[in-house]
Amino acid sequence: MLWNWIALSRFEPMENILNYINGELVAPVSQSFLDNINPATNEVYSYCPDSDERDVQLAYEAAEAAFPIWSEMSTGDRSRIMLKIARLIEENNDALSLAESIDQGKPLWLAKHGEIPRAQSNIHFFATAIEHFASEAHPMGNHALNYTLRTPVGVVACISPWNLPLYLFTWKIAPAIAAGNCVVAKPSEITPMTAYLFSKICMEAGLPKGVLNIVHGLGPKVGSAMVGHPKINTISFTGGTKTGAEIARVAAPMFKKLSLELGGKNPTIIFADCDFEKTVKESVRASFTNQGEICLCGSRIYVERSIYDKFKTAYVTQVAALKIGDPLQDETKVGAIASKVHFDKILSYIELAKEEGGSILTGGKAFVPQGRCENGLFIEPTVIEGLNHLCRTNQEEIFGPVVTLQPFDTEEEVLEYANSTQYGLACSVWTENLGKAHRVSAKIKSGIVWINCWLLRDLRTPFGGVKQSGVGREGGWEALRFFTEAKNVCVKL
Repeated sequence: MLWNWIALSRFEPMENILNYINGELVAPVSQSFLDNINPATNEVYSYCPDSDERDVQLAYEAAEAAFPIWSEMSTGDRSRIMLKIARLIEENNDALSLAESIDQGKPLWLAKHGEIPRAQSNIHFFATAIEHFASEAHPMGNHALNYTLRTPVGVVACISPWNLPLYLFTWKIAPAIAAGNCVVAKPSEITPMTAYLFSKICMEAGLPKGVLNIVHGLGPKVGSAMVGHPKINTISFTGGTKTGAEIARVAAPMFKKLSLELGGKNPTIIFADCDFEKTVKESVRASFTNQGEICLCGSRIYVERSIYDKFKTAYVTQVAALKIGDPLQDETKVGAIASKVHFDKILSYIELAKEEGGSILTGGKAFVPQGRCENGLFIEPTVIEGLNHLCRTNQEEIFGPVVTLQPFDTEEEVLEYANSTQYGLACSVWTENLGKAHRVSAKIKSGIVWINCWLLRDLRTPFGGVKQSGVGREGGWEALRFFTEAKNVCVKL
């Protein structure tokens, strides 16, 4: 088995993580490594390559060499290899889940039942989708026939974030390689472990060398080298809006194709005619799953005034009851914050909320568990009220277990609140009135609207945001179109 390291990696350092270039696991050219910290204990437990532009160049050369063979391989053959990768992820769910929990701080049960299965689904979905991907034909009467060819773009760069490491890593890689491209990928240096294990899975599955290359390291070294590489003409990035803006600044003059999935400050809109018990329960889940470190979490909750006090009481009661602590314990609902830098940022926003006049209803401070996690990076789930919808706390992405509550009186008022930020990624609307649900959904400025649910995802649907939440769409045919170039062929009859 590939996973013997797991028994040791819970509590003591292991060997170095390695890059995956040209089908082999290799050390960075610099021979330097970064500390990889288990956030639940705040201790180093492994070492991540400190790669640079030299490693990116080696990865590019491997991908370039592999592209002619991979791109000309039949979709059936590509699909079979990808399906084997998907099967190996499924077979190693337990080990991958444990690795994800240790590396990122999320509860083990969440990784096991949500994120690793979703990574498997990402690979499986695009492995099968590519066999059904069709082009268009446009006859011009009896005079001519137009048809569209879609060809892979070449070597692409995929940069993924630290919050849902393998889930979002595979979400980018799967459509890219399914469409016939070769990939230079960078996982987050904060959470590199499952990408490293994924490289071993690719080797076992027989993925041809050079099709996928994984270069670990810091954004300013590795990510910048990928974005600025003169021969990598397509970039798929998920991460912060500030970084996305820098990528666009560099890539635009080079006319690169860009898919940018960026930040969110998502509203949860609760009307008085909602299914109350379900709404409270699901709003808690939407606020604090993965410690609130999901770009789709609902961090601004707007409640119709007639039920505001009732909702507040029930919601705060359930939030206060969430168990915080050791991510490896089954009863834990809120795990560790992924890094010390992010931990400090979240606490600074809680202090800002107080300065802006907010009242802490529950939480509001760091949490110290007993036992092995006593030095870990934990923050109590925090609920704040009394803030204006235009204050910084309600306008800026915190990306942690911090939520604000605010009452509203009319649809027009809550739409003004909901649409007031620079972001437009997702929104959830809670009402039993079908007409109201459709009316509000149409006026919300976001790429995704959930009605009476949250995080219910169909991989065939387009995913992405508006305003500063991103450029382009991922998922389904949208992703396969992004990773291909369309060519019209006109035949005179």
